Amino acid sequence: MSSGASCQTHSTEALNPEWKACRASAETCTPQRAEREVSRRLERAGFLCQDETANFRYVLLQVEILDDKTKEQLCFLDKVEYHSTIGDIKGLFHKVYPHWYPARQSLRLHLKSEELRDDELLHSLPAGVTVTLYFRDLGPRFGWTMVFLSEYVGPLLIYLLFYFRLPYIYTHTHSLTAPSPHPAVSLACVCHSLHYIKRLMETVFLHHFTHGTLPVVVIIRNCVYYWGFAAWLAYHINHPLYTPPSYGRLQVGCALVMFTLCEMGNFSIHWSLNTSGGDGGEISKLSSSLKNPFTWLFFFVSCPNYTYEVGVWVSFSIMTQCVPVAVFTLVGFVQMTIWAKCKHKTYTREFKDYPALRMSILPFIL
Repeated sequence: MSSGASCQTHSTEALNPEWKACRASAETCTPQRAEREVSRRLERAGFLCQDETANFRYVLLQVEILDDKTKEQLCFLDKVEYHSTIGDIKGLFHKVYPHWYPARQSLRLHLKSEELRDDELLHSLPAGVTVTLYFRDLGPRFGWTMVFLSEYVGPLLIYLLFYFRLPYIYTHTHSLTAPSPHPAVSLACVCHSLHYIKRLMETVFLHHFTHGTLPVVVIIRNCVYYWGFAAWLAYHINHPLYTPPSYGRLQVGCALVMFTLCEMGNFSIHWSLNTSGGDGGEISKLSSSLKNPFTWLFFFVSCPNYTYEVGVWVSFSIMTQCVPVAVFTLVGFVQMTIWAKCKHKTYTREFKDYPALRMSILPFIL
């Protein structure tokens, strides 16, 4: 893609007089003559180029980028190729304004229209040879990998701070003492740590994220949620006055088995989704992965990864018999149910033969 970039102010009316002239003359000619006249005038005006190797001609466009608040011209791109995308325009704009990287840019065709996607082609937009776009700064943005790493590293480290009873967390007499002698407390620390280590490993090595980004405010909100709940439940589980589960080893042992199975199931679902290239609505693409019994839950719910995730925290609640863990489990279940219902609705709309008995998150129930 080739273009010239300038930040001088130009009048749109003065940029394309030849284009207006050829349109006016075309209205009074036969279709064949009009086509020749349009081509001749476009070529003379510099909007039409000849490709020597491919033996065809194509139109060069002009792109004017205005500030959506002040309406001032920020940049003028000359001789932009016909098949360029909005993503290409963002790249050229970034060269002129390095501090506005593509993820921060929002380009619109009109002030009140929706944001243009990066894969949209310039020639598909309802505009002439000169395309006017309105720019909006979205602020600092971060990719999904950074978002998840920020969310998951915090709970892992915060929990360990409470487990080892660092100073100023509990009373002075209990600071820097050995962890609780109750086996459930140590086991809970191991399970909690392994859960978030698994999430971090999946984020780095397994999941394939889109090129989408999130604003800083969303990252802060998510971190407050994960980090805050981690501190709350860790404070109570590792408290010197913590009371172990009522049914002792039997309760802890059963919860540990359930926790392990749900973690294995959750990983199996993530592995299937990320290695098969399908999603919860395309069971045919997951046929090779369905040899794993943990993935059979796909036949009953649209989002089995959420089902297993809920099972992980239900088992952790039973293992610790701690109210903050139960509250975190309930809040997480409500949020995952909302996500699952949205995905389930999308699947039923996109796939006409979607099984009617398949539920969103809980088999035969929800």
